[in-house]
Amino acid sequence: MSTKIEVNKKGMFIRFIDAVERAGNKLPHPFFLFVYLMIIVLVLSALLSGVSVTYTAASSGGGEMKETTVAVVNLLNADYLKSVLKDLVGTYTGFAPLGLVMVMMLAIGFAQDTGLFNAFMKKTLLGAPTIAVTFMLAIIGVCANMASNAGIVFGATIGAALFASLGRNPILGAVTGYAAAHGGFGANLLLTGTDALVAGITKSAAEGMGIVAPTNPMINYYFMIVASFMVAFAVTFVTEKVMPKIIKYGGVSKEIDEKVNDDEKRGLRFAGIALIIFLAIMLILTVPKNAFFRAEDGTLIPSSPFIDSIVAILFIAFVAVGTAYGIGAGTIKKQSDIPRLMGNGLKSSISFFVIAFPASLFIQFFNASKLANILAVKGADLLQSINFTGIPLAVAFVILCGFCNLFMTSGSSKWLILAPIFVPMFAVLGFSPALTQIAYRIGDSMTNPIAPINYFLPIILGIMNQYKREEDPEIGMGTLISMTLPYSMAIAVVLIIQLIIWMLLGLPLGPGAGMYL
Repeated sequence: MSTKIEVNKKGMFIRFIDAVERAGNKLPHPFFLFVYLMIIVLVLSALLSGVSVTYTAASSGGGEMKETTVAVVNLLNADYLKSVLKDLVGTYTGFAPLGLVMVMMLAIGFAQDTGLFNAFMKKTLLGAPTIAVTFMLAIIGVCANMASNAGIVFGATIGAALFASLGRNPILGAVTGYAAAHGGFGANLLLTGTDALVAGITKSAAEGMGIVAPTNPMINYYFMIVASFMVAFAVTFVTEKVMPKIIKYGGVSKEIDEKVNDDEKRGLRFAGIALIIFLAIMLILTVPKNAFFRAEDGTLIPSSPFIDSIVAILFIAFVAVGTAYGIGAGTIKKQSDIPRLMGNGLKSSISFFVIAFPASLFIQFFNASKLANILAVKGADLLQSINFTGIPLAVAFVILCGFCNLFMTSGSSKWLILAPIFVPMFAVLGFSPALTQIAYRIGDSMTNPIAPINYFLPIILGIMNQYKREEDPEIGMGTLISMTLPYSMAIAVVLIIQLIIWMLLGLPLGPGAGMYL
C-alpha cells in the first residue's frame, strides 16, 4: 500500500526522468557502448557509401566560400582498416580529452588531497546559504568555458570537491558544475576563443554572399553576459529544487570539523601568499604591451598565448597554491608527498582512461565516415523547407541545432556546414548574422550535457563513481543522462525565452550588432 501511495505521489516529470534512467541504464557499459557504436558506424558507412550532399562551405578565417560535396566514406576497406591498426596508439594518445583529463586531475586532485579545498570552504563558505554556494559554482562553471574543453572537466571536479568540502552530496556537485560548464558553453562574462572561431565562420558566410553587417567576435557579447546569469539561475534552480527529488545516490562527502584549526589557518596563509606571488608573476607576464602572454598585436582576448596556455596556467596555479598550503598545514612533510598526492588524482580517473580507448576510435570512425556532415546538411534542408518566419523560425533553428548537437558535438564543424546555409537564408528574411549566430550557439549548447556521443560523459561518470557509497550500484550512462536532462531542459527554456524577449524588444546583441538588417 505504501509503495502505491509513493508512486502516485510522483509527478509526471519525475516518472519521465525515472523512465529515462531505467532505459539508459539498460545500455551496455560505456566501454562496450562505444565498441558497439564503432561497429554501427562501420556498417552504416558501407551501407550508405556514396550518399552525398552538396553545400557551400565557409572558412574559419573569413575567406571565400566554396561549394563542397561530401559523400559517405566506406570505412570497411582494407586500406582504411590497415591505417587504423597502424595508427592505433596515436589515435588513443592523441584523443583530445585524454591529456586534458590527466593534467587537470593531477592538479585539482593534488590540491584537494592536501586539504586546501576543505580549509578554504570552511573559512569562506561554511554557513553561507546553500543556494548562494550553488549559484557561485554555476557562475564559475559558465565562465570556465574560457578554457574551452578544460572548463568542462574543471567545472565537474571543482563542483564535486566544493560540495564534498561543505558536507553536501559531491555527486550532485559534479553534475551541477558539469551542467553549468557544458550547458552554458554559449555564454560567458568574457570573450573567449570560441567567440573568435564562430565569428570567423559567420564572417566568411556573410561576406561570401555580400551581406554587410557586423561579424566581429563581439557581436553576441551583450546577449552572452545576460545568458551567463540566466544559465546560472537555471542550474541553481534545478540543483536546489528539482534534483533532491531525482538523485538517488547519496555520495560520500568528507566529515569535516566546522572550526578552522591552527594548522589549517597557517596553511591558508601560506596558500594566500603563494597565490599573491603567482598572480603578481601573471600580471608581469600579461599586462605590459609586449608581455610574454600577449598576442603579436598586443591583445589577450579572444586569442593569445595566454588563452592557449590556460590549462598549463591552471595546472601551475593549483600545484603551487596546493603545495604552499600543504607545507603550511603539515599535510606535505617531504618532497615525495607531492607526487604521491598527485597520483591520487589520477587513480580516480582510471576508468576514464579505459573508456577513452574505444571512444577515441569511435570519434575517429564517425568523423572519417562523413555521416555527421550528411546529418547536419539534411537537417538544414528540412528546416529550410518549413515556411516559418520571425520568432518561430529562430526557435525552430535553435531546436534543429540542438538536435544536430546530439550526434555531432564539434561546434565549429557544425557551424562550418550550417552558417553558409542559414546566414544568407535568414538575411533574406531580415535576420542579422549576429542573430543567426546566437540562435545557433543556444542550440549548440543546451543539449551538450545529454549528447550520447559526448566524450565527456565517461569523464563525469568516473568523477561521480569516485564519490558514490559502497552500497550504491555503479552509476551508469542512463543515470547520468537522467540527472543532466533537467539541466538541459531548464537551460533550453531560459535561453529560448531570453532570445524571444531580445527579438520582441529589438535589443542589440553586441556592440553595433542589432537583431535585424
